[in-house]
Amino acid sequence: MLKISTHVTIPAAEIEISAIRAQGAGGQNVNKVSSAVHLRFDIGASSLPAYYKERLLKLNDRRISNEGVIVIKAQRHRTLEKNRDEALERLQMLVRSVAVTPKKRRPTQPTRKSRERRLDEKTRRGRDKRLRRKLTREE
Repeated sequence: MLKISTHVTIPAAEIEISAIRAQGAGGQNVNKVSSAVHLRFDIGASSLPAYYKERLLKLNDRRISNEGVIVIKAQRHRTLEKNRDEALERLQMLVRSVAVTPKKRRPTQPTRKSRERRLDEKTRRGRDKRLRRKLTREE
């Protein structure tokens, strides 16, 4: 069972974990031992609250397929157990990330003083540029 918060947990039966061979360098060990982990979690068929499901499916994350299945591949460690723990931890972090609602942004207006400062700076800059010009002689 994977604990997300005090009230929300994911039963182990809903998480599908399979061992696969890891990619990359590793000598003979990488060719013989299936130490990487493929974790699959179906959002739609899970027992997560509707709020979590909705927010997860709205996420623009490459780990979530079009069918609503989270696929996490963990292969950083040499042992299957460590990779399994890492995959579960990544799933936990992903689900926890949607639990927190982002704070609503309240649009603000610039203060009068900041507008004055900006306009003064523009005037000063224009004057400096005008002074850099070549002087033309009028005859």
